[in-house]
Amino acid sequence: MCIRDSDRSDKHVKDIDLTGKEIIEKCAEYGIVGMGGATFPSHVKLSIPPGKKCDVLIINGVECEPYLTSDHRLMLEKPAELLTGIQLLMKALGVNRAMIGIENNKKDAIEKLKGLVSGYEGISVHALSVKYPQGAEKQLIKALINREVPSGGLPIDVGTVAHNVGTAYAVYEAVQKNKPLLERVVTVSGKDMDKPVNLLTRIGTPVSKLIEYAGGLPDSTAKVVNGGPMMGKALATLDVPVTKGTSGIIIIRDTEARRKETGPCIRCSKCITVCPMGLEPYLLMTLTEKEMYERAEKERIMDCMECGSCSYTCPANRPLLDYIRLGKAIAGRM
Repeated sequence: MCIRDSDRSDKHVKDIDLTGKEIIEKCAEYGIVGMGGATFPSHVKLSIPPGKKCDVLIINGVECEPYLTSDHRLMLEKPAELLTGIQLLMKALGVNRAMIGIENNKKDAIEKLKGLVSGYEGISVHALSVKYPQGAEKQLIKALINREVPSGGLPIDVGTVAHNVGTAYAVYEAVQKNKPLLERVVTVSGKDMDKPVNLLTRIGTPVSKLIEYAGGLPDSTAKVVNGGPMMGKALATLDVPVTKGTSGIIIIRDTEARRKETGPCIRCSKCITVCPMGLEPYLLMTLTEKEMYERAEKERIMDCMECGSCSYTCPANRPLLDYIRLGKAIAGRM
């Protein structure tokens, strides 16, 4: 990621003289959303509902999907601005404690932020074991503060709010530089890519332009994925724009993109064992196949975070996640 001289760390960090309400209004005015992929409006997340209370802010720097490194680069290249953004989020929420969770495979980012947090009251950095899908909101909350978000619930139900590091940086730019969310860091990578890169990219830039900058599509390309290889979705065309939720463009080669022949479910329970939400993926797939959507909803199909662990571990190569996504889409409309 290229850094302009005018953007060097500490140069634009100013005192925070806004109220919490004014910070939230700035987030709404400048279009700040969750940068981890969900793109939920940040000002809504920061507005605590009546009767609820937040006592700790969780900052997600885990980035557990393979290939994706955009958050990692941001933590390395903009640490002071990131920490100022966290201070702004803390003030907006009215909390005096923030915890940054980073997986242990990003030791340089952990060391850099730990070296700076002493100058930022209430902010701490926590090294976490490398475990997919720990970057998911509920799993990160469990890992950091040992609280379990209830089924169908939100983090605020257990007294916390979680934001991505990219969101914290976007809040910094909105509040301190009056800059709308116009750009984000996007990883462009793949095993056969000539020049895998992280690019500071304007929202709306065609995906084809990013791939062209990274050396073009290799001859072995079978699939281009928007997002990570586990939770991302394949693109039907490269003539689509980068959005606020585009964390990466991953080029999958033909030897890795082939679907294996599907066999019958042997009730081995591997999909149940790996499900981070405690669901029964084999059952949810069967219910979707049989169009039993009301029963699927009762079996908590809407709790699925679509991490893909079930499909990855299935020895029968059953497309569990594909059916669960379909079932969620239909059940959600009922």
